[in-house]
Amino acid sequence: MSGASSSTWRNWAGNVTARPVREVSPASVAELADAVRRAAEDGLKVKAVGTGHSFTTAAATDGVLIRPDLLTGIREIDRTAMTVTVEAGTPLKRLNTVLAREGLSLTNMGDIMEQTVAGATSTGTHGTGRDSASIAAQITALELITADGSLLKCSAEENPEVFAAARIGLGALGVVSALTFAVEPEFLLTAREEPMTFDKVTSEFDALHAENEHFEFYWFPHTGNCNTKRNNRSAGPAAPPGRVSGWIEDEFMSNGLFQVVCSLGRAVPATIPAIAKVSSRALSARTYTDIPYKVFTSPRRVRFVEMEYAVPREAVVAALREVRALVERSNLRVSFPVEVRTAPADDIALSTASGRDTAYIAVHMYKGTPYQAYFTAVERIMTAHAGRPHWGKVHTRDAEYFAEAYPRFGEFTALRDRLDPDRLFGNAYLRRVLGD
Repeated sequence: MSGASSSTWRNWAGNVTARPVREVSPASVAELADAVRRAAEDGLKVKAVGTGHSFTTAAATDGVLIRPDLLTGIREIDRTAMTVTVEAGTPLKRLNTVLAREGLSLTNMGDIMEQTVAGATSTGTHGTGRDSASIAAQITALELITADGSLLKCSAEENPEVFAAARIGLGALGVVSALTFAVEPEFLLTAREEPMTFDKVTSEFDALHAENEHFEFYWFPHTGNCNTKRNNRSAGPAAPPGRVSGWIEDEFMSNGLFQVVCSLGRAVPATIPAIAKVSSRALSARTYTDIPYKVFTSPRRVRFVEMEYAVPREAVVAALREVRALVERSNLRVSFPVEVRTAPADDIALSTASGRDTAYIAVHMYKGTPYQAYFTAVERIMTAHAGRPHWGKVHTRDAEYFAEAYPRFGEFTALRDRLDPDRLFGNAYLRRVLGD
């Protein structure tokens, strides 16, 4: 097993730090199980960390921090069952590129692919979809190292009560060692990006959602402008963005220039509304066709802090209009667009879409900019609409709130009591969101 050293761990956004007693990088499931057993013998808590793309302290520990760097790779591609089994630390980027090489694809994915498969699924990472759900909803089986160091395999047929919860397990039930995903033959998506006014997109939201397999939009605060994106399956041919035009949109506009704009806004907040009016008109309409991961995901190099809430889909337009009214009547200065996506109901106990058709409203602030006032005000709106916060993004909710928000919350906590009665995998975050 590589490494037992300790240093300060930081998440991607830089808003969370931890100083574990030791860090380990197991290179096999046996080494992972041994690390869990040794931690228990030493009276230390255990947390596995991915690439740090969560904005909460979900993975923070002062005990043993398990790094995923060596527990990576594709174990098996089963073309009969149409599944792929991967080690828990495998980055989504690597999974996507291997699947593409094999002529296969996930059905849906989020908008970045830097995360590990276990980190992304354990916190409920999702994209947008009318019929296709989160990455975790595409899991068909998983392996878990439990508190006694044993390997627990679960699927809809094997340990189904664990499977019902562990696909989005928050690291509370054990350490995921491997995941099996459903895959399908690779297909093409046509993306249609188009500016649209706030009033038009909100008044036509139900139709836009119904008519498109994957619909999302971004609203630019301090303006009446949105940018919409519709992704639908296509017979082809592939027509990816041109190298130059793609670089201008995805790198220069969305990363390079946006970085400069955000830095200026942080230094001189009064400039933000004027900048927003210009930048919200800078992105032009475009259409392109490519394989799924190249359409669903895009580079995100501008660092930020994020809060996202899932609300019943029928409540999203009202909630978003309240957010707009909040920004307009306050002295808040918001340089980051507000993102709106959807997901169908699923059957995972602590999924933000558990048991209900869902829409997501995500708010962001540029790294280093005070975000508490904005997030607190938005959170008040979202909780009034029975919102469920993303497990990996900033929020202030606790176990008492979640017991009301999730009909199957008690099912999850009872399973945790059975699998980890001594809270080997506990930390301050889980104490807050799940209780003791």
